[in-house]
Amino acid sequence: MTEAIVLHSQVRSWLGQSVLTPFVTSYISYLRSQRYTERTQRGYVYGVAHFAHWLSPQRVGLSGLDEEAVRAFLEDHLPGCDCPHPARRSAQENRTALRHLLSVLRANGAIGERPTSHDPTASELALFDRYMDDVCGLAANTRRQRICILRRLFSTHDGLAPGGGTPGALSIRGFFLNRQNSWSAGTVQVVSGALRCYLRFRALAGDDVRALQDAVPNAAHWRLAPLPEVFTEDEIQRLLNSFERVTCSPKRGYAMARCLTDLGLRASEVVGLQLEDLNWREGTICLAAGKLRRASVLPLPAEAGRAIADYLQTERPLTSSRAVFVRHIAPHDRPIGPGVVRRAIRDAYQRCGWTHSRVHILRHSIASNLLRHGTPLKEIADLLRHRSLDTSMIYTKVDLRRLTAVAMSWPGRQL
Repeated sequence: MTEAIVLHSQVRSWLGQSVLTPFVTSYISYLRSQRYTERTQRGYVYGVAHFAHWLSPQRVGLSGLDEEAVRAFLEDHLPGCDCPHPARRSAQENRTALRHLLSVLRANGAIGERPTSHDPTASELALFDRYMDDVCGLAANTRRQRICILRRLFSTHDGLAPGGGTPGALSIRGFFLNRQNSWSAGTVQVVSGALRCYLRFRALAGDDVRALQDAVPNAAHWRLAPLPEVFTEDEIQRLLNSFERVTCSPKRGYAMARCLTDLGLRASEVVGLQLEDLNWREGTICLAAGKLRRASVLPLPAEAGRAIADYLQTERPLTSSRAVFVRHIAPHDRPIGPGVVRRAIRDAYQRCGWTHSRVHILRHSIASNLLRHGTPLKEIADLLRHRSLDTSMIYTKVDLRRLTAVAMSWPGRQL
């Protein structure tokens, strides 16, 4: 049953006396197919055995195994667990092990599919998401951000009727007032935009929301007022050189950093790159439709191309995924998220001794450095894929050399 994994005798006993016995082999095969290491496989099997031991006195059959049973095990049993050795008590390890277990049981037809939620809030937000996609044409990241804002409003205020109503004016005002000391003007502007978009959606559904529009505050926020944070060319080179001191996936991190510093890509665009997007003969890279809903073809800088090629040839693991940048730990065939890119850059900041946390600074930096070298603003806007030149105008304020040449003398100043 488990010849390839050395198991404690107690674990074998727990598994052999449970309703999960017929599925142990399938479970281990599933873990192997995901290319988990033998140590990780053993840990997950121990977690399933612990769960099986807990199930026995509960008299729960296969039909009763679902997310609710897993929740009861993790939240009710695990904190005060006194099961004998070698029971695993790590909540994260057990949660992952049992999530895989439910997948295997459903794949084998042993339990039913996960029941669909009838939560009115979830249904309302799903309709709102469809509206933002089909009617407003908003990008996926923007839609996710606005869904999170609305979910937070609905969870903290009794403003959503079961049939799908709109939040009341008092709920909206309270939502902002409770956070006025922790939110910046820019954050208030983003949240207000999300709420106005939702009210327009409710207006199309037939609700009278005119009175609620006044409850959404306006924040004084001049987007082009502050100077953008930027790195100098020497600082960017120092950041890139810091990847030489990395021991875990250094070439992946370096190649991703090159995509950010040489091409000005967003983190979501880096993880979205596919092998087919790289045209090595023509030296170009194709970006799938993103915020502007249209694909873009950019020249691939030599250093960025060499970094990507080096990663693909020497560090990228074997995987069925067509993504350029993939997971280096099991399961390998699942894509990485933008958080992997942001974490790699923030770690580089720390190695350089910087306190910065925003990855977007690299995108500002490439624009500012190009402007200092005389690149026309229109070309910078095209490289960064800005919809309007106004978005790129903020970078003109950091070109102090050119600003000095056109600045007029202060009245009354003696030259």
